[in-house]
Amino acid sequence: MGWLWRIPPLMILLSFSLPTISSQSTSDLFQQWCHHHGKSYSTDEEYSYRFNVFQDNYAYILQHNSNSSSHYTLSLNAFADLTHHEFKLARLRGLSASSPSADLIRLNRAGSLIQSSANLPKSLDWREKGAVTNVKDQGSCGACWSFSATGAMEGINQIVTGSLISLSEQELVDCDRSFNSGCEGGLMDYAYEFVIKNKGIDTEEDYPYKGKETTCNKNKMKTHVVTIDGYNDVPENNEDQLLQAVAIQPVSVGICGSERAFQLYSKGIFNGPCSTSLDHAVLIVGYDSKDGVDYWIIKNSWGKSWGIDGYMYMARNTGDSHGICGINMLASYPIKTSPNPPPSPTPKPVKCNLFSWCGEGETCCCATKILGICLKWMCCELNASVCCKDNRHCCPSDYPICDSQRNLCLKQTGNGTLAIQPKKSSSFARSGGKSSLHQQYF
Repeated sequence: MGWLWRIPPLMILLSFSLPTISSQSTSDLFQQWCHHHGKSYSTDEEYSYRFNVFQDNYAYILQHNSNSSSHYTLSLNAFADLTHHEFKLARLRGLSASSPSADLIRLNRAGSLIQSSANLPKSLDWREKGAVTNVKDQGSCGACWSFSATGAMEGINQIVTGSLISLSEQELVDCDRSFNSGCEGGLMDYAYEFVIKNKGIDTEEDYPYKGKETTCNKNKMKTHVVTIDGYNDVPENNEDQLLQAVAIQPVSVGICGSERAFQLYSKGIFNGPCSTSLDHAVLIVGYDSKDGVDYWIIKNSWGKSWGIDGYMYMARNTGDSHGICGINMLASYPIKTSPNPPPSPTPKPVKCNLFSWCGEGETCCCATKILGICLKWMCCELNASVCCKDNRHCCPSDYPICDSQRNLCLKQTGNGTLAIQPKKSSSFARSGGKSSLHQQYF
């Protein structure tokens, strides 16, 4: 046990049951927790409020962990300074599973996959088979649906091609707007529909996640690195069929994540209590059993500071057809039989004049003009954008009216005028090694 002494005290707190450290004052504990998670508060009032919330969560954790019959434990994770209401607002508004038309949700109901689950392996972990990317963090954007969908597509792509590629949630958030609503929620089926119709999806590296909605980058949307050929919905409330699907590949599922214990989950097999009102999307990446209790291996999108390095074990075979937290109610998975398209050609620069150029997908805008001749160019990072007459800004094509005095980009609609606030960024027009700085609206 000599190794234990090298672990920082707060890490012991975060990893083990908490009553053993009850002699330490909660105030000191809160300060250690703030330091560990990099938390700071702008005012004394905010600090006092967060400390009171922390105390309340701490008491709840102690009470839960004192129950020797519980299969799981809670801890002071990165969400311990949030009330349960605040936590739900920040993290649990991303699954739109309440459509009045069931046919819109369950678009591709699957038939029976395997005649019997008796021949399946007793345990399976797709992480060990190299089919699962690192745990990601959706932040306060309600885009859990996109992370669940990309996780399933990453898994089947690796199984079919042997290549594990992290895919772009931001492309789904920005561009998948037929039925999904970006940070305001969506469904995995609609995400699969989008990727199929778009003939592929870009990588996370090329179209990185920003934690918020931005203007769809249509050039990135044309980058088709990974494709899928279809998808299937697992029949509702059929755990045997769900098990058969997970034995083939990682599977997207909807769950209820709004229980307070879910917020502070640390380790063990989560067995509720839990509602079946679905409000969150996750990915099943395997299954196993421990001490006679069967469980799913769940990959979440709340970062590695939550749960078991970002994962949860959730009980299965509980006798409830809906499953714990409704996990059997809304499961689906993508189908892939075709190879991915060849890599896109190297991007070609956009010429501004004989000596200056911008990158592919950018727009050349003149920054300095004398006697009708442009002497200095700038690059707008949006394709086919509108260059403003102040020679310093540009607007996206869907908000084509420049209002430089108020720093706005406008568009006319039947109901009036819509505007977006500017977002400052910088780009450089290349000209024999020289460059000019540019700010843009979008």
